[in-house]
Amino acid sequence: MWVRHENRSTECRVPITPRDARVLVQHGLRLTVEESPQRVFPLTDYVDAGCATAPTGSWTGAPDDAYIIGLKELPSEPARLRHRHIYFGHAYKGQPDALPLLHRLADGGGTLLDLEHLTDERGARRAAFGYWAGYAGAALAVLHWWGRLTGPLEPLSRDELDARLHEVRDADAAGQGVSAVVIGALGRSGRGACDALEAAGVTPTRWDVAETRNLDRETLLAHDIVVNAVLTTRPVPPFLAADHLKADRRLSVICDVTCDVGSELNVLPFNDAATDWLRPVRSLQIGNRPLDVIAIDNLPSLLPTEASDDFSAALIAHLLALGDTDPVWARCREAFTTTLATYRNHPPADGGETFLKRGTAHV
Repeated sequence: MWVRHENRSTECRVPITPRDARVLVQHGLRLTVEESPQRVFPLTDYVDAGCATAPTGSWTGAPDDAYIIGLKELPSEPARLRHRHIYFGHAYKGQPDALPLLHRLADGGGTLLDLEHLTDERGARRAAFGYWAGYAGAALAVLHWWGRLTGPLEPLSRDELDARLHEVRDADAAGQGVSAVVIGALGRSGRGACDALEAAGVTPTRWDVAETRNLDRETLLAHDIVVNAVLTTRPVPPFLAADHLKADRRLSVICDVTCDVGSELNVLPFNDAATDWLRPVRSLQIGNRPLDVIAIDNLPSLLPTEASDDFSAALIAHLLALGDTDPVWARCREAFTTTLATYRNHPPADGGETFLKRGTAHV
């Protein structure tokens, strides 16, 4: 296994912590960890755990049988990908970068084991960052509502973030209470969002399947903040579209934790672009007043230690079974091979639109 440096400068998390790397090494696995200036854990911790080290970006020369493990997108080179890659590829739901990635894998004979599809038989993820995505996203939303969020963002510990949320809670002594609703409140991300809002002194309205089945948009628009934590794998009617956002709404801040921007599964289709650490908030002029949107696709990296600890602890059992017949990896492989077959049978001659619709339908 080869843990690569993350190409994105704001990605501080790791898929495998030094603590769990030690366990893998003790089970006889060879683990190589690349140098990385932004990783939350120092390279010396991996050396102490028995890992080999390698220069930044040297995974391209790793042995053919290595599993290349990361979290976010690969660099644009090499043009052909020959290894087995484990990371969040986001290549099966019609995302804008799906076609180039599948093309590189098809040309190089590589494989994508997308961590988004590391699921049990019910489709629930076996290792996920959802709780910390929800926590960070809701925290940013309430801090922004109070005028206390500025970019660029920087990684924090939970204690540091909570201290900022407690300042907001204490500032609300005058009774200017923030009204917030979390959609998908019973899931991992939703639970994290609710906990962050509670830390800020905000008692959230909690919506889940029952409430989204017959969505009351008037009630949704009557809140100051909406946090979307719903992950859908099939097209559904949008929760809010541009024509729903009338001028007399109370709603002024949305945090889209799910961040399916560019996908036909986007339940907030009025937002067509992600935000980032440099500019975490995007102000959209809809109707007669602005709507501020936070849509950062690596929110858990704001809390890299806590997020990495939880994710690695869940992933390690499956990494130990990677060469066996673990059904969760079998589902990952099936998702990839089916999508790749769709790609090969329906090449993107029309710019990819037909392929993306076919590919999305299968998953």
